[in-house]
Amino acid sequence: MLSPYRKLFATPGGLAFSIPGLIARLPIAMTYLSVTFIVVHETGSYTLAGTISTGAALINAAFSPIWSRKADQLGQSKILRYTIPAYIIFGLLFIFTITHNAPTLIWMSSIFIAEAFLPNIGGLVRRRWLHILGEKEAGRPLINTAYSFEALIDEIVFTIGPLIASAAAISIAPQAGMYFAFSFMSVGTGLYILQRRSEPPQHPIIKGEKRTAVLAIPHVQAVFLPYIFLGAFFMSTTLSTIAFADQHNAKSSTGLLLAIWSFGSAVAAVINGGLRWKMADGKKFIYLIVAMFFATIALLFSHTIFVLGIVLFLNGFGVAPILVAGYSIVEKSVSAAKVTETFAWILAGLQIGNAIPGPFSGYIIDNYGADKSFIVPVIALLLAILSFIPYRKVWRVLVKI
Repeated sequence: MLSPYRKLFATPGGLAFSIPGLIARLPIAMTYLSVTFIVVHETGSYTLAGTISTGAALINAAFSPIWSRKADQLGQSKILRYTIPAYIIFGLLFIFTITHNAPTLIWMSSIFIAEAFLPNIGGLVRRRWLHILGEKEAGRPLINTAYSFEALIDEIVFTIGPLIASAAAISIAPQAGMYFAFSFMSVGTGLYILQRRSEPPQHPIIKGEKRTAVLAIPHVQAVFLPYIFLGAFFMSTTLSTIAFADQHNAKSSTGLLLAIWSFGSAVAAVINGGLRWKMADGKKFIYLIVAMFFATIALLFSHTIFVLGIVLFLNGFGVAPILVAGYSIVEKSVSAAKVTETFAWILAGLQIGNAIPGPFSGYIIDNYGADKSFIVPVIALLLAILSFIPYRKVWRVLVKI
């Protein structure tokens, strides 16, 4: 099972851009938490902090595909040289204005503008793997391994990032987490840009060429829609887990429970990348979502912290393989000139979904208890399954690729 990983890591230049990509992605898992720490400290309002974080995530979901499109057209290095400095400058402006009692509109606009300049680093990294491994059939097994490895990196990022942000905010200052995030972003993207040999070729716009918008492609739509509900599933499960630990007077177990969930996904990512799947990605995507729907029902019967930890670990086994299959489907459904942008749109679907369940989960938690709120992730996955129906003709094709 480890043979594909040995081949992947032996690929010239692969780890040279993937490791900097990990460092550059850490801020993604740190920024929203850090913003929450800062806003709560300066204003005392969790509602305002939550609103700002949600708004920033949605703005990033809207603008990230634009930068990815430009990366396809102009090259990754050129886009990163312009966007990352702007992201950091406006992020620092946010810190300065909110800590110096500037009007809310000023510091709110600063963080929103900063998020508008943040590209999809994970998509850029995956596009590089696709480029250096070769986009033809001979390279497909290792591409699955590369996507699985990057899914593992994502789990590492979203496990380590919040820990660093929390520790910095508590032990140093509320804004320290963002300073660390900007440092990681500077170092990671700087090292990433230096890897010029692995950079995918540019696909500039040809005058008079007719270009179809990525979201107008039915194959992309068919994956984008269930990804929205997957995003809702992830966020609602997180909110319910936090509330469940609080309800059982075990707030200290919250981080452990979420880490167990991530660990299950990380283990699955490693296994998924080490296997040579004979099943088409489209079929695997559907089967895994259906399987995770039934696994998620078990959350409704988790009445202790211990049992919830076991269920979350098993539930996490479906996460990484589903996301890897989704990336593979859309990548094979578009031309090389649109791959990076397509990756960004798929991630945007998750981000949009993250913004949906808050009010529903919150209402159930407040009125019926945290254990009942696990119905929200169950419904989210049911909606993900139902979202296949409008695209059933498309999925007849996708289950073969």
